[in-house]
Amino acid sequence: MSRTAEQADDPQADDQAPGAGSDYPPEVEILDLDGRRLVLVGTAHISQASVDLVRTVIETERPDVVCIELDAQRYRALAEVQQWEHLDLRQIIRKQQLATLAVNLLLAAYQRRLGEQLGVSPGQELLAAARAAEALAVPVVLCDRDVRVTLRRAARATPIHRKLMLMSWMLASLLDRSASDALSSEQIEALKERDALNDLLAELGQTLPSLKNALIDERDAYLATKIRRSAGQRTVAVVGAGHLAGMVTRLKAGDEADLEALDQVPPASPWLKVIGWGIPALIFAGLGWVAWSKGRDTAAENLLFWVVVNGVPSAFGTALAFGHPLTILSAFVAAPITSLSPLIGAGYVAAFVQAWLRPPRVKELEQVVPDAGKLGRWWRNRLLRIILVFALSTLGSVLGTYLGLGKILATVF
Repeated sequence: MSRTAEQADDPQADDQAPGAGSDYPPEVEILDLDGRRLVLVGTAHISQASVDLVRTVIETERPDVVCIELDAQRYRALAEVQQWEHLDLRQIIRKQQLATLAVNLLLAAYQRRLGEQLGVSPGQELLAAARAAEALAVPVVLCDRDVRVTLRRAARATPIHRKLMLMSWMLASLLDRSASDALSSEQIEALKERDALNDLLAELGQTLPSLKNALIDERDAYLATKIRRSAGQRTVAVVGAGHLAGMVTRLKAGDEADLEALDQVPPASPWLKVIGWGIPALIFAGLGWVAWSKGRDTAAENLLFWVVVNGVPSAFGTALAFGHPLTILSAFVAAPITSLSPLIGAGYVAAFVQAWLRPPRVKELEQVVPDAGKLGRWWRNRLLRIILVFALSTLGSVLGTYLGLGKILATVF
């Protein structure tokens, strides 16, 4: 129920309004923004206590609007139980987004394992906020930036060696049963404490500053601005506890971010294009020089070596992923050709062929997140096997490219 205009102008009405004088835990921050009451609820995304707290605050406050830390895509993912059934895998491959899909699956699998220990699925407190608002006929505002923009900005700002380090850490954390199985509900709840989170974020900022900026700092600014611009005199905002400190600072200071700028994906480094086109140019120039200076037979020998040293490792990687025989053949044929172009890699060719020959079944799509948390099931689940085909064939092709380039340059000099 919303407050009337008379209540908003009456100081005594404030004392009697819903939520006034309520005793909330430390993870709830109450701000007065130019006469507006803003209640920020910091949550742990795998905590039943957070789910209960969110419902209590919304039912107590009876706000004019509820803001939640979700974008439209993540909201649909939480609200639609059968989200993976509608996955357009071939479109993902065409857009060369398999790596992003793999990262999302690893994150989802890790959060799911933690959530299983506490009996709540990741993000349920955000969904509970939306449901509680709907029950009171209160508008819901999705305040977060599009997750795809966030991931692309993070990827563009993070050097390749840092990306590999992060991926290795994610895999190790996911497959190390002792690390997550040892967590208790008390330890999970402790992550909501401001000091513990500040320590964790400070450590992330020192190790991966570009990643922290895209995932935390920019989103603090984005969320704070969207919440400040939301309508209503009484607002409840539900956000991850890691965003609370930064958002409170911005809201108190009245800082507003340029949302249009934060929604832009910066262009890739020009050096990537230079390297991407430079390696093929170097190979063609090297082969041409060998043919001119040392004869066509030597050039043909180098060309044959290029084909074999690219095709065999890529095909071998595909075989390790238990790819279809025709997928293995396609990796062997594609690797020597795609290595000469930065537009597409052998991994995407092999993944597309595998998806065409062995498309994932509905049951496997439903089980993809729990299967992603168990190493052996990456070879049994068809969707995960396609990702394996992509990763291992790409790795083989990259190895072959540098071996082949080394052979050509050795012949030249």
